[in-house]
Amino acid sequence: MIVRAFRDGDAPAVADLVTRSVRGLWTYRPEHFQESTRPEWRRLVAVRGGEVVATAHLSPFGDSAPDALRLDLAGDGTAFSPLSLALLAEWPAGYTRLLGVTREDFSEKMTFFAAAGFRNAWQSWGAHLDLSAWDPERFRALEERLFLEGYEVERWRMDAPEAEWQALHALHRQGEADVPRNPTTMTAPLDLPALREVMTREEAVFVVRRRGEMLALTRLTLPQHRTLQGTAEVSSDLTATHPSHRGRGLATLVKAHALAWAKSEGYPRAGTGGAILNLPMLRVNTRLGYVPEAMWVTWERKLRTPDTAVRKCSER
Repeated sequence: MIVRAFRDGDAPAVADLVTRSVRGLWTYRPEHFQESTRPEWRRLVAVRGGEVVATAHLSPFGDSAPDALRLDLAGDGTAFSPLSLALLAEWPAGYTRLLGVTREDFSEKMTFFAAAGFRNAWQSWGAHLDLSAWDPERFRALEERLFLEGYEVERWRMDAPEAEWQALHALHRQGEADVPRNPTTMTAPLDLPALREVMTREEAVFVVRRRGEMLALTRLTLPQHRTLQGTAEVSSDLTATHPSHRGRGLATLVKAHALAWAKSEGYPRAGTGGAILNLPMLRVNTRLGYVPEAMWVTWERKLRTPDTAVRKCSER
């Protein structure tokens, strides 16, 4: 077996390996893989008998863990150790830990991370809903009860006045602050211009009001903006409820409305997910009928930086 740098000609084989490694949850194409000269973005391949049998990719994890590199692996698990060791022989300055993300039933990756000195640091859940068989009438009684209490659901108008956008953003920031997160599920807080841009470009948003006050919201990302997704699945983003109005079923109500809209638009599936510590949203999605998939695990390993090595030597 030979370990070498990725070449553009490897792209079809790597696309196939990565698609199969995620069990077809997403479909990757050759154009998603290109040679890189940036030291913080490196891909290696393992070649046996002239065939690419495995690949490893090292990249910055992102804003949720700016000090971390992410290790992604695909293909023959017996090649993961030499690939990762070759990648870690040299890494960019400024990074202190290595993270790997895999689903618990992706056995070749789980086995590698457990054996390679990583710790099982965070767990996340994902779930899917078959909208073609889903009946929104199940939530009619909840809607009628809340309507009598003054709560009404509406789709957010992207041409809403500026004061309305500010109120929506305030509720959204409250939701961001309250959601338990880990590096995999956490995204950078959106300021108002960024929230407006992403909602207008790629989302359908629904809100709950009472006497004009905005008290709950949910965001749906539409599938044409999930370029690696193999099915026409809408995906739930943040759902938030004002702290003073929690426990009444507003999150269930607003998500049920959003899903009913998606069903009426012909979308066959819906997906959602988050940190396993977010028990209230887990309960909401169970009521709605989402079927959970195997858990996602984020593995962590501290990197011994050159600075650390020099410091330890000087202390001896």
